[in-house]
Amino acid sequence: MTDLTDLGVAAIRDGVATGAFTATEVATAFNTAVAEANDALNAFIVTTPDAALAAAARVDAMRAAGEPLGKMAGVPIGMKDLFATQGVQTTAASKILEGFTPEYESTVSAKLWDAGAGMLGKLNLDQFAMGSSNETSAFGNVISPWRRPGDTAPLAPGGSSGGSSAAVAARIAPAATGTDTGGSIRQPAAFTGISGIKPTYGRCSRWGVVAFASSLDQAGPMARDVTDCAIMLEAMAGFDPKDSTSLDLPVPEWSAALSSDLRGKKVGIPREYRLDGMDADVARVWDEGIAWLKDAGAEVIDISLPHTKYALPTYYIIAPAEASSNLARYDGVRYGLRDLPQGAGLQDMYAATRAAGFGDEVKRRILIGTYVLSAGFYDAYYTQAQKVRTLIARDFSQAFEQVDVILAPTAPTAAFALGENSDDPLAMYLNDVFSVPASLAGLPAMSVPAGLDRNGLPLGLQVIGRAFDEQGVLDAGLALEQRAAFSARPAKWW
Repeated sequence: MTDLTDLGVAAIRDGVATGAFTATEVATAFNTAVAEANDALNAFIVTTPDAALAAAARVDAMRAAGEPLGKMAGVPIGMKDLFATQGVQTTAASKILEGFTPEYESTVSAKLWDAGAGMLGKLNLDQFAMGSSNETSAFGNVISPWRRPGDTAPLAPGGSSGGSSAAVAARIAPAATGTDTGGSIRQPAAFTGISGIKPTYGRCSRWGVVAFASSLDQAGPMARDVTDCAIMLEAMAGFDPKDSTSLDLPVPEWSAALSSDLRGKKVGIPREYRLDGMDADVARVWDEGIAWLKDAGAEVIDISLPHTKYALPTYYIIAPAEASSNLARYDGVRYGLRDLPQGAGLQDMYAATRAAGFGDEVKRRILIGTYVLSAGFYDAYYTQAQKVRTLIARDFSQAFEQVDVILAPTAPTAAFALGENSDDPLAMYLNDVFSVPASLAGLPAMSVPAGLDRNGLPLGLQVIGRAFDEQGVLDAGLALEQRAAFSARPAKWW
């Protein structure tokens, strides 16, 4: 039998449905893989092997009884530790929430369990999803399964969904949930040679997901390939009356409609993304991607997104501003950590709790956010940033009058070593330079592995689509996937 941990979502689901193997056999294989790898990779904060086996047993019983199976039947997945899971610790990788066990289930995770998926555990991430390298977690760094040839230096798996990307790339989970605020699904997918899609803002409910920046946060799937992402997104998406930003739209059968035939489609290449001093390997893979989409039948058109240069500073005003508001709820009063010094008053408890519970990057962003929202600077920074955000969204709207999708790099470089950029926040923030614009505009965007750099590390290409056109993004992603024929995987060292 094929090693079950080499199978992705579609292969597992179909194999369970046909009886080629049982869901319990799959769950057992992945539980074993997680147990063997997690000490080395630190991808999971909490493992839940019993939950994976219980979900598998339900699927096997349903199949034996001839009952219809869900879209994710028999597929064990990793759950980013930003999603509330009933009865299982949910921390957002922060000490301030260590030990917090929700009495409720997030809408996205509930949809996945209803579709037949099981949970292998809660995946590590940058604390409160704030980071691009998974170095800000209170539970230790996630280590990428990739290594540079002849070099044992641990590499960043990307962030904030670094636990998700590492687990899928290492074959210890066939798929995982991620969240994307400014690139936190796409950039880690690119760093580890997997696929990941951020759907249109509102496609997936934010209810039960620990908030970072509410106007930007969006859940999405991370998996081995485009088809698996499409299947998982179908299970995750859908209207939720509990989320006021949720889209009241039907969920298309994206996986059934997948097509890599792009004849009649137009692909935009934004000239502003050709940065001065761009990494030569990134530029090469981008040019190869353009050729692949032409080969798929698409017409390639040069476009302009003139406000792109303002996207990063705009994001790093709006996101911290929203974070400073959202994180005010962590005060030591109702749940989570409470640090109460001897003889302390209420304000002292607030200060001590937050000082002990929040990491440096979270504190940095809270300070920035509070500053830009303060009375003397609100109009100068926050109001201006919202105006520029509107201009960035308008750039995309005008571009999509000419083209169907946009092709760009996902990240400016391949994975870097842990510690390489940690002393330079600005260098770290530049990792999001290609991914942030689509987030600010609320557009669907996907990263697909497209090749290797000079050091043998994965590089991703990003497809950005019109609002609500996940199908167009997935189709272009499939065309890239088929032509890139990316089959590299990390050599096992753990």
